[in-house]
Amino acid sequence: MKSDHFRLNELSRRSFVERVARTAFGLTLLPFVPGESLHAEEAAAPVRSGPGTPGFGKAKAVIMLQLSGGLSQIDSFDPKTGASKGPGSAVGTKADFQVSSYLPEIAKIADKITVIRSMTAKVGVHEQARYLMRTGFEKRGTIVHPILGAWGQHYLGASHETLPSSVCINRPSQHGNGFFPATMSPLPILDPEEGLPNAVSRAETPILQKRLALLNEMDRQFSESAKSGSVNAYNEFYESTLRLMKGKDLQCFDLSKEPEALRERYGKNRFGQGCLLARRLVEGGVRYIEVESGGWDMHKDIDGGMEDRGAEFDVAFAALISDLESRGLLESTMVVVATEFGRKPEFDGSGRGHHPLVFSCVLAGGGAKRGYVHGASDAAGGRVERDPVTVGDLHATVAHACGMPINTPVVSPSGRPFTIGNKGKPVAAVFS
Repeated sequence: MKSDHFRLNELSRRSFVERVARTAFGLTLLPFVPGESLHAEEAAAPVRSGPGTPGFGKAKAVIMLQLSGGLSQIDSFDPKTGASKGPGSAVGTKADFQVSSYLPEIAKIADKITVIRSMTAKVGVHEQARYLMRTGFEKRGTIVHPILGAWGQHYLGASHETLPSSVCINRPSQHGNGFFPATMSPLPILDPEEGLPNAVSRAETPILQKRLALLNEMDRQFSESAKSGSVNAYNEFYESTLRLMKGKDLQCFDLSKEPEALRERYGKNRFGQGCLLARRLVEGGVRYIEVESGGWDMHKDIDGGMEDRGAEFDVAFAALISDLESRGLLESTMVVVATEFGRKPEFDGSGRGHHPLVFSCVLAGGGAKRGYVHGASDAAGGRVERDPVTVGDLHATVAHACGMPINTPVVSPSGRPFTIGNKGKPVAAVFS
């Protein structure tokens, strides 16, 4: 009787090969091999477009700083007076606007950033709002949407011959390629201090060579029996992975190469070191890097939370902007500060509840204006007063800065057309 092994579907085949490869290499790289497409026959050719409105194509890389839990706009980038005022106060900056006293380092580099004070959404539940901010789409049970890094790899191609095009730091990659091939998933770095452990040291070991020989034989037999182009394409994976493991490109994941004084400047914590790693990855050729910071769900003790988590963010973000600027990388790198939603204007003396109707995000570099505020909330900080910007608009704005054709749809495997940001429109006013 013919074995069920030969009737495996594509998902089962992939799962099998991924597990074997993980055992052989000691490193989960299969979905992240950049220059090679394991499903080349399924992936559309990159679509390119010419110059357009201001800002188009100026960003060669994106660093997305995700503040998970919901940053309070009033206690950060949109301080208020009166009943909405929290425990902090408004302070002047190097630009013509104020920020909260919890952000003294950002106040010093405010002349290099754009603050969007009129972000608005309808989703006020953590997981759904996190999904919306990462993908630009509301969560649906029938389809999984891609993050911006996957859109970039689809439209612009791989950003490097051996390194991944997308990396996420301080989180697993559960939000990633969406309906695009798994090769467009972000490579997860759960701890920036560790980088990619064992990746280089095992590249030349005899045991790895033996495992590769066994894998090659298994792959040959499997390919002959399955007669599938997608299975044959896995052969390219082994060569690509070995090139990465043997090459010098992986050094960009190694924070020990940085001076200790600079590491201290970013802050010796996971978010600060994640931001420093993001800068190294931009230098190495990675197009899209997300760094997550948790702990922003400040229903209670917003003063303590901003003194702690807010201080880490303040130091790391200011260091990142200054570091990119000093290396001549800020104009070609768009840094985005994003969050799930805002917090309610009502302050109970301790914290604030969820509030998606208005919140703040920040852009820096990549063609964005310097020292600029876009839009406004009302006097209480509870609603948009002028120039609303949706999450989809934010995604379209970043994609526009990267030179992606945001009006060109992609047809998903289910036959439905999708555009970046769910038909969001780029905010032209934020570009210089």
